[in-house]
Amino acid sequence: MGAVVSCFESLFQTIGACLMAIVHAIAAIFQAILNGIVALFDIIISCLTCGRAGRKRNRMTSAV
Repeated sequence: MGAVVSCFESLFQTIGACLMAIVHAIAAIFQAILNGIVALFDIIISCLTCGRAGRKRNRMTSAV
């Protein structure tokens, strides 16, 4: 009887792992799409502001 229970446990663990892999794959796809959209908006904003948006100013420091 213990072997049957062990077999069912292994089966459910395998199904659970498969479902979690599918969820992770879908999340990775959404993340890639969102990163692409953010990069596109970054390019558009950079173009509209002549590349000045989001850059830090270069400060000249004198060495003593």
